Parts: sequence; structure tokens; C-alpha cells
Amino acid sequence: MHADSETVTLSRDIVAVRVPMGDKYALPAGTECRITQALGGSFTIYVEGHLFRVDGQDADALGKTAAPMPALPEDASDADVERLVLEQLRSCYDPEIPINIVELGLVYECRVEPRAEGGRRACVKMTLTAPGCGMGDILVSDVRAKLMRVPTIFDAQVELVFDPPWNQSMMSEAARLQSGLI
Repeated sequence: MHADSETVTLSRDIVAVRVPMGDKYALPAGTECRITQALGGSFTIYVEGHLFRVDGQDADALGKTAAPMPALPEDASDADVERLVLEQLRSCYDPEIPINIVELGLVYECRVEPRAEGGRRACVKMTLTAPGCGMGDILVSDVRAKLMRVPTIFDAQVELVFDPPWNQSMMSEAARLQSGLI
């Protein structure tokens, strides 16, 4: 869901991340904000001239519902788990661009492998649209957290890489169309 500038008032104190710097800020209950993006379970809000990313666990403070936990059937195959892992990656968004990281071409590698002690490990290599982006750690943390929500995933390794450097040609055709690059 993409929100078109819905104005809300925070119902409780939250900690949000300033975009694109990546610094954490405490926003008190009663703060009026405008939701500019509501995708993948997180939110981008505009407060007093600044953009902030609000984690999905704080959806209630915005009057929204948190995204449901991903689920697998009990007899899930490796292919089922891999599909759900990719679905989780598609729920991760750059807070400034309303396109998921898979379609943006930021995910260079994604593997799901069995662990000797049971369960599975998800291994992801990803990049950023700009190497100096202050949101890098936040995006990596978001990816890791969403992968750890997948049943049977007990370890998520997310590595930030910059080779090859990202460029717009790495975006899917749908993403280029959506962003007006086609």
C-alpha cells in the first residue's frame, strides 16, 4: 500500500530513523506527521521538514496494523522456503524510493542452505543505490529481521557489497517503468 500523504498524530513515543542520514530520533506522542510511504510493513513519515523511517513494530503509533508474520505449510519444501525468502526480500524498501530492493536490483545474491544443526540459513549479498547512503545499516538490519521471520530460517547473513557498483540498468523493467526511466 502506498499512502498519499495521510496526516496522523503519534499515539505514543517512538524511535524513528532520519532519512537519509540513518540517525535515530525520539518522536514524542502527539507529534503530527504525514505518512509519505507505507510499503513492506515500514513507513516513511514527514515531520517538520524531515523524513523518518518508522519500523513496522511501531505501526500502532501511526494508527496502522503491523504486517502479518510469514507462514509456511508444515511439509514445506526447500523451494517453498526459497519463495518465501524472496517474498520477504520484496517487502524491503528503500525509504526514499517506493520500489522494493529486489526490483531495484540491489540484491546481488540470495541463497538458502541447510544448517548442520537443523533449520536453514539465508545468505544475501546486497548493495545500495549510493555507497555513502546513511541508510545502509538500516536496510541491512531490515533485510535480516525480515528473513529471520521466515519459519525454518535460524540464521540470516546479510552482506553489503559495492562491487559491481549499482546503476539504474540493474533495475527490473517494471521498476524502470514505475520510476519513469522507460
